[in-house]
Amino acid sequence: MKKKRILLVSLVVLALLLLAGCAAGLNPTVDVPDVDGKSAGFWSGLWHGFISPITFIISLFSDNVNVYEVFNSGNWYDFGFMFGVSLIFGGGARGAMRKSS
Repeated sequence: MKKKRILLVSLVVLALLLLAGCAAGLNPTVDVPDVDGKSAGFWSGLWHGFISPITFIISLFSDNVNVYEVFNSGNWYDFGFMFGVSLIFGGGARGAMRKSS
């Protein structure tokens, strides 16, 4: 019984540390004007959402690859990114599928 409790507490602590590592950091380009028109918009966000699983794996081994484009146009990029991720991972439709008998 004591070993199970230690294992459970260890797993909970590990899960909390993993979740804390996913916390969002500061965006260094907040309030920086887009003078060149090169900030990522909706379509870039959609593409980055599509390729996010592959980008995540590559980002673990490379400091030059990021999952999320920091220099983006704001809400439209965020919407495109989340829409792309939801399309790749099935969104809510997969949970609504009925099991065929």
